[in-house]
Amino acid sequence: MLNLAFPASLAKLVSRLPVAPPSRVFSTLANRLLWPALKTLDWQPLVGRRYAIRVKDLGLSLRFTVTQRGFAPDSGAPDLTISATSRDFLLLLSRREDPDSLFFSRRLVSEGDTELGLTVKNLLDALDPGLVMRRLPAPLARAAQRLMGT
Repeated sequence: MLNLAFPASLAKLVSRLPVAPPSRVFSTLANRLLWPALKTLDWQPLVGRRYAIRVKDLGLSLRFTVTQRGFAPDSGAPDLTISATSRDFLLLLSRREDPDSLFFSRRLVSEGDTELGLTVKNLLDALDPGLVMRRLPAPLARAAQRLMGT
């Protein structure tokens, strides 16, 4: 089982940083890793909506929108905010935890438009994690596999 822990001092420091730089990095990575797979699905309901991902134990907040061309950083008020710890996000990505289980145990919190949250969940469930992993550069793929124990 994954056992990640970030020092509270790191989370305090990260939470004080501007949201734009990590949101830009996230959007760039999401365009490289998720967008090619997402484009094969019905992603149109995501367009023009604003999202936030909060990694609680790291104090990290990412804000973005989905456009016709992919993910883009966004600073507006989110329509949907998803919060969890870094460990729980990794467990979701590795498919070792079900989003419903995390939601009902209050380890994954969804705030805002609940219908949009269900749409996002269903789209992510339909993604092939292997396809996403294959798009990672080899050193990052190996590191991710070690982190996830696969």
